[in-house]
Amino acid sequence: MVKAVKAAERAARSSVWLEDKARRGGRGGGQPSGLDRDRITTVTVRLLDAEGLDRFSMRRLATELNVTAMSVYWYVDTKDDLLELALDAAFGELRLPGPEAADAGDAADAVDWRDQLRALATEYRALLVRHPWLSPLAGRYLNIGPNALAFSRLVQRVIRRTGLPAHGVTGAISAVFQFVYGYGTIEGHFFARVADAGVTPDDYFQQAMSAVTESPDTAEVIQESKDIMAARGGDTVAEMLDRDFTFALDLLVAGIEAMVERG
Repeated sequence: MVKAVKAAERAARSSVWLEDKARRGGRGGGQPSGLDRDRITTVTVRLLDAEGLDRFSMRRLATELNVTAMSVYWYVDTKDDLLELALDAAFGELRLPGPEAADAGDAADAVDWRDQLRALATEYRALLVRHPWLSPLAGRYLNIGPNALAFSRLVQRVIRRTGLPAHGVTGAISAVFQFVYGYGTIEGHFFARVADAGVTPDDYFQQAMSAVTESPDTAEVIQESKDIMAARGGDTVAEMLDRDFTFALDLLVAGIEAMVERG
């Protein structure tokens, strides 16, 4: 029992961003093979995009860098440390407004919090779709790198501007961004399947719908939702996904407004 508790404590504290582990250079005494941490992290992100999380390994990374695996370990202690670095590097792709925009308060030129919230949610969704490996890593690690923290800080500042009481801020953040996390994760997996199949998203969708319509186990459900699918609108998969996302996000924004009015 004691061993289990200590192991849990170590896991909770373990992060490349803690205990001065996020060093920029090597262990000291030179930098072998002309590597640096930024280059290693950049190539890691590229490999994860191209081959996926399951196929990623330190040996595969070393081959891509044309070095030995030991050269990579000069800059990171473990594979987990490297994946954490890649995770935060991806968060660095988010286009975030300056902190002054989120703190503008009632200034005449302030951006409405609704627009800011929609923009942040849309950026996060695109990031999850662009990097399907990101969502499992975001749940695996503490996710406390500088880029992730900058995103979290901005989200909190925007939600504070809604007028919600302090005790409702974290709930509102969860409602919006856990929705985006789930939506973006499923969307990213869909496009990964499409890429593996070697067809367009629209062709894949049509083939899948034809298959489930012809199956007796699923045809009835599809028939029952035929009117909903028709009303959904959109000529392409991308349009359908965008419309669903926008409407769902509008529902959440309306919910925040309603809770503020309720006081």
